[in-house]
Amino acid sequence: MAKPFYPGQAAIDAYGGGGFRFADMSHRGSLVCLPSGVHAWDVADAADLVAQSFAPILAEVDRIEVLLLGTGEAQVFLPSELRKQLSEQGLFVESMTTGAAARTYNILLAEKRAVAAALVAVE
Repeated sequence: MAKPFYPGQAAIDAYGGGGFRFADMSHRGSLVCLPSGVHAWDVADAADLVAQSFAPILAEVDRIEVLLLGTGEAQVFLPSELRKQLSEQGLFVESMTTGAAARTYNILLAEKRAVAAALVAVE
């Protein structure tokens, strides 16, 4: 994985316009927020999600209690086989819209929970 875009965890201040604001920075495109930092994520649409999309998250699975998956403007559930595969590797995934995932991530982060978020950018 490339170096973190932002080392450490940061709350999501805003989303929309194809990107995110966090830690007085802005980023265009999707993000993955991990215990190690905030990284660019090369997923543009929830329909494109495959097992490999979760590789950076699985690399830190021992530090993550739950992954909030922001699937864009609409809630999209992972195919059952992919969900099962991730679960067998110790990753519990909760799918929701990107807005709901960003808000929930901020709450759990403030509570100092072991949370990660994979957020598909929305316009």
